[in-house]
Amino acid sequence: MPRRHHRGWAEVRHAAVDCTVLAIACLITYLLATRLLSRLYFVSKADDLLGGMWAVVAAIFVNRDSYQQSLGAAASRMAATSASFIICLIYLLFLPFHTWALAMLIGVSALSVTLIGRPQDAITAAITTTVVMVVAAVSPHQAWRQPILRFGDTVIGVAVGLAAAWIGLRVIRPRIEQAS
Repeated sequence: MPRRHHRGWAEVRHAAVDCTVLAIACLITYLLATRLLSRLYFVSKADDLLGGMWAVVAAIFVNRDSYQQSLGAAASRMAATSASFIICLIYLLFLPFHTWALAMLIGVSALSVTLIGRPQDAITAAITTTVVMVVAAVSPHQAWRQPILRFGDTVIGVAVGLAAAWIGLRVIRPRIEQAS
């Protein structure tokens, strides 16, 4: 009986550490995205906040149960974001947001990652395209900047998320296991 209880506490400690690392990573990500990118690009407060949110989503997305899974999630996120970035940028350089374009670009982004051999990234590419295009509708002035900004936000989130996963899984967790 005590062994089962001990194993339960070990799982609780692991979960607490993982969640604490994730929370700190999200805080760092948000601060970097809202403070760093806003200095590089003059964007509205709404764009700045959206960028922080999008970067945090990317950090959460790559935080997985193992570092290998985190690396795979990072590759997935960057492949999907890159496809969406290219497709939305090309469109928004020449045309403004339209509802029909939103639907068309969602389909094109999902199809593009599928055709390059990453069908598992179709949903993420479609979500990214949706965010970029809807933000372009909300902030139509220089809407072509939105794919660039969201790509930058994603890079920040993925980088911090991977660093947090490495620290949590390869540094902190082993030390907690040794202390137990």
